[in-house]
Formats: sequence, structure tokens, C-alpha cells
Amino acid sequence: MTRTRPPVSLRPVRDTDTAQLLLLNSAAVPAVNDLDAEELRALIGIGHSALAVVADAEPDTVLGFVILFAAGADYASENYRWFSGHSDRFLYLDRIVVAADLRGLGLGALLYSAVFDTARTIGADVVFCEVNLQPPNPRSLAFHDRLGFTEIGRQSTKNDTVVVSLLSAAVTEEAGPAQ
Repeated sequence: MTRTRPPVSLRPVRDTDTAQLLLLNSAAVPAVNDLDAEELRALIGIGHSALAVVADAEPDTVLGFVILFAAGADYASENYRWFSGHSDRFLYLDRIVVAADLRGLGLGALLYSAVFDTARTIGADVVFCEVNLQPPNPRSLAFHDRLGFTEIGRQSTKNDTVVVSLLSAAVTEEAGPAQ
């Protein structure tokens, strides 16, 4: 049976989205680290922007989201600090989460299109992110490979409990990442 994506839109994350974002985030662990409401609000507060994808028929229901950080943020993430040491004109994707039952319908690609639009708007040359190698996240690695991301390093984090592939994609004038 072929699944089809409902008509969707992107909008900024709202304060009223917190409970939904936490549920989506928790369901995606260990691909992303778990957060409580205070940690989530802090991330969004210090980040550059946070976007939600919502069904047009239910604009208050979040189907996926992304949290972004620009260069120069006061963010203590080990991965963000690593990327900060490699560029001063970047946009860092802290996390992207799509509801499990909606994966494979293009919502992640839609969010990434907005990520690259944001990168162009702020004058970033590159978008950075990381994907877990341990615990393994092969689906995300394949997704990022299809989008044109390449590995520029690896790092052990969280007291050596997580190993990540540090990824980069050049920002171009086109609608998405450089391919």
C-alpha cells in the first residue's frame, strides 16, 4: 500500500508545541539525545531558529521539527564546539525529528530545504550536523548521504557512550544542498 503525504507547511516552533516536541524527540531516542521540557526550551532559546512541519488540515499538530544554531552561539554541545573550530560561517543542525509513522514521506527533505534556505539567508557557507555511528543510525546516514552530506570527522561523545559521524554539506544558490 502506497502511503501519501498530506499537504503540509513549515512554521516556526511555538511555545505551545513543547509537549509535542518532547514526545517526538523521546520517540527518536537514541538517534537524538533525550530532553526534558526545560532543556528543550533552553535549546530553542539559544538557537538561531526552530521550525515545525505541520499538516495543513491540523496546523497545531507537529509532524516533525528541526533546531538550528548559527556560528557564534553560546552552546556547550561537544559537536557544536567541534564544528565551531572548523568554520565561522555555518549553520548547525542540532536535531531533526520526524514522527516515526511519517518517515519516508519527504518531511525530512522538506525540513532540510528550509535549513538550506536559512543557511543562505544568514550567509552560511556550510551546514553541519552529526549522525550516530554508535549506537548505529544507518537510516539517517543514508538519508544524509542522499542529500549530499559528507563525513569530515568522527568524535566520541557523552563519556564515550556515543560515536558520531560529523557531516558537512556546502550551501549553494540552489534550493537544497550542493550535490
